[in-house]
Amino acid sequence: MRPEERRLLRELPGARRHLIWTALTALATAVLIVAQADLLAGVLADGVLHRPPPGELAVPLLLFAAVLAARGLLARLHQAAAHRAAARLKRTLRARVLRRARDLGPGWLAGRRAGELSTALGRGLDALDPYLTGYLPQLYVAAFVPLAVLIRLAGADLASTLIVLVTLPLVPLFGILVGLQTRSAAERQWSLLARLGGHFLDVVRGLPTLRAFGRAEAQVDVVREAAEAHRSATMRVLRVAFLSAFVLELVATFSVALIAVPIGLRLLDGRMTLETGLFVLILAPEAYVPLRAVGTRFHEAVEGLAGARRLLQVLDTPVPEQGPRLHHAPSGPPRVRLDEVTLRHEGRDVPALDAVTLDIAPGERVALVGASGAGKSSVLTLLLGLAVPSGGVIRVGDHDLSTLDLAAWRRRIAWMPQRPHLFAGTVADNIRLGSPDATDADVRAAAVAARADAFVGEVPGGYDAVIGERGAGLSGGQRQRVALARVFLRCRTGEVSLLLLDEPGAHLDQESEAALLTAVHDLTPGRTVIMVAHRPATLAHVDRTVHLAHGRLTHAPEPLLTGGAA
Repeated sequence: MRPEERRLLRELPGARRHLIWTALTALATAVLIVAQADLLAGVLADGVLHRPPPGELAVPLLLFAAVLAARGLLARLHQAAAHRAAARLKRTLRARVLRRARDLGPGWLAGRRAGELSTALGRGLDALDPYLTGYLPQLYVAAFVPLAVLIRLAGADLASTLIVLVTLPLVPLFGILVGLQTRSAAERQWSLLARLGGHFLDVVRGLPTLRAFGRAEAQVDVVREAAEAHRSATMRVLRVAFLSAFVLELVATFSVALIAVPIGLRLLDGRMTLETGLFVLILAPEAYVPLRAVGTRFHEAVEGLAGARRLLQVLDTPVPEQGPRLHHAPSGPPRVRLDEVTLRHEGRDVPALDAVTLDIAPGERVALVGASGAGKSSVLTLLLGLAVPSGGVIRVGDHDLSTLDLAAWRRRIAWMPQRPHLFAGTVADNIRLGSPDATDADVRAAAVAARADAFVGEVPGGYDAVIGERGAGLSGGQRQRVALARVFLRCRTGEVSLLLLDEPGAHLDQESEAALLTAVHDLTPGRTVIMVAHRPATLAHVDRTVHLAHGRLTHAPEPLLTGGAA
């Protein structure tokens, strides 16, 4: 069993109990196989040689039928237990990966394709079923059955036992040789599937933009090429699997032939009884069947193991260490200070922020200005605790941010990201996201303040209208207004003392932006405000402008956009 398989079983709740049950059922199966061969050989030999009346064969036939029934019942019970174990493992592993992704934060997720992780959590975990319900139980059967067969054959015919003992290792040997090829082919198949899933999800999300720029047809060709590459990889895996089945079947057939020919000769010479010969011929192939089945089950399970390996890599990704959070956020508008703060993202050589020092007074309204990629949104990410500085210290009041109770600190913040996410649900539920206990009246008042009431009233169903994931069915400006309504609602119903706004006027025309910024201005008294700005209209509502370029503070102003967005 490979290290990743042992690690996978450690993630299974009640793994020890499940493995013990699997071993016991495999041992019972081995005993029943030997008993079945013994009974069948006796019945056939008596029927051919002695031709007894049917009544004398009734008891052996009933025992034979009982053994068959016991094998069927045992297999059914074990399959049920294996399916329950597979469901537990998938549920546990999915929950752990999602928790780890949450702990790693948006910065870690931003550097990866969401489609690849979604594919691993969906198709990848479902592909684990053949491993737990087929391959793993068959490993135990392959360990117990050949051993039981050899022990029983040794008492019946030593020569046949020696032939089985010599030829038996050939089956796993050829299975391993072919399996190595299967594993590499399956790894390639899985990587192509993850790439296809990730790219397809990116294309679906960006379809409106692609259509606007006339690039949708080009992406159809890209998706088709990725799908064809995955199809070719899948066919290679299947070819190797069929080759493996043929090779193992051939080895087992020749091995049984080496046993059958001498037995036939000895039966003709009278050196072996018919019952012993039949018993050996019936039982000997049973030693090879479990080993051949392991090879077949391995090919079925290899895709699930490849997907599980990707999820285990996520679990092995270390979460940045943080000290004990002993302090509560200060009351009132906070003073925020960044002292030589540096932020580096994994896999990137250039830091997002490079030794930034910034002091924002309580109640001050500050605009962060700069070109895209200058580090403005990174400042907000750090203040939210979604990323940890690579160097320097962030202070809130007199305390290091890393020592504050993070949940309590976030309750003091109203945040609107650069690309607000709307979930599948009603408009009211999306506005109420940050304040689940808010009343319908509060939701409507927040929508009015955010200038969202006008378009909500035109939508069939109003606030109860259902929108799709990521706000499907709404325009960019409408999604922006719903996100701003969340901010207004948190300010009305919570203890917000810090506003973090990332381009609040994006996707709005100039008239709507001016009205919205006036409404935002009404929220600022008694609160510290940090606002990312790209357009001049925002600067009329702040006390100070801070310029950023390439992750550093600069005194040279960056050019701002002057036109309104549609």
